[in-house]
Amino acid sequence: MLFNMRNCFSTAKLIRTSKQLLRPFWYGPPAQMNVHLKGRDLLTLQNYTADELKYLLWMASDLKQRIKHKGEYLPLMQGKSLAMIFEKRSTRTRLSAETGFALLGGHPSFLTTQDIHLGTNESLTDTARVLSGMTNAILARVYKHNDLDLMIKEATIPIINGLSNLHHPLQILADYLTLQEHYGGLKGLTVTWIGDGNNVLHSIMTSAAKLGMHLRIATPKGFEPDLRVTEMAEQYAKKHGTKLLLTTDPLEAADGANVLVTDTWISMGQEEEKKERLKAFQGYQITMQTAKSAASDWTFLHCLPRKPEEVDDEVFYSPQSLVFQEAENRKWTIMAVMVSLLTDYSPQLQKPTF
Repeated sequence: MLFNMRNCFSTAKLIRTSKQLLRPFWYGPPAQMNVHLKGRDLLTLQNYTADELKYLLWMASDLKQRIKHKGEYLPLMQGKSLAMIFEKRSTRTRLSAETGFALLGGHPSFLTTQDIHLGTNESLTDTARVLSGMTNAILARVYKHNDLDLMIKEATIPIINGLSNLHHPLQILADYLTLQEHYGGLKGLTVTWIGDGNNVLHSIMTSAAKLGMHLRIATPKGFEPDLRVTEMAEQYAKKHGTKLLLTTDPLEAADGANVLVTDTWISMGQEEEKKERLKAFQGYQITMQTAKSAASDWTFLHCLPRKPEEVDDEVFYSPQSLVFQEAENRKWTIMAVMVSLLTDYSPQLQKPTF
């Protein structure tokens, strides 16, 4: 009898041990971070610390793993509603926010300037106050960043920047999640931007150094990033011990890069400048010749929609291109933002190494 009990004990121990060995890496008690984002706004990544940025990426990984890969239903937004104000048309921002919020059990309301009286028959102040009484958060894609500042002042609910003329934080969170998944970490990566000194670049400049990434930027003369953002990026690089280069030479910027990034040269509202911009950006197209200057493990990112003059087909559709994984990750990162700003949910996935 004693022998049999010992055998049972040994067998049970073996089964427990085997299960532990077979369990995926994302099980187990997650490491904790002293981060509390509930009730916050997200206008720029400038306002978020390194730990807060890592927390959002951790949350995105957690939701993607649990919902997409494990098939779990997490109604974390049940009973909540999201007002989505779009002054500009959109594919990825609209779909990621609308489907993501609904997937979490919430109700998204898509509102264009044709649907509401935004700034025409009703002031931004009044709109922000009305929506505060009817919804739990506002995601706004606007032309002028100052409009977001006014919304924050007047609203009593979180405001999320879906894009403005100065920043595009949701896009960059998706980029970082994509790089995290591909490289297994962000610290030490060299990111090269070749193109316009626009809102997407500004969001990289206000966050990359916090995550330990080096940044190399090539823009044509007259199309440099905002001077205030540049000064901020220089301070971040100095504080976090990373390198920052600004140049007009795309090949110099691409030297040793792990990640090559570009964006549209002609944003919505700049159509009248098309001829001038195409002339100014000659030589800035990313090609395999550009990639020869990069590191052997180089990858390519573009927030889309893409035009051939910005990057040729050989690079865009190459195995090194992560653009469609990047596009999907807009959904998981925006879901992470909404969950973090509106709930007390904490990631169950083991914290990634950043």
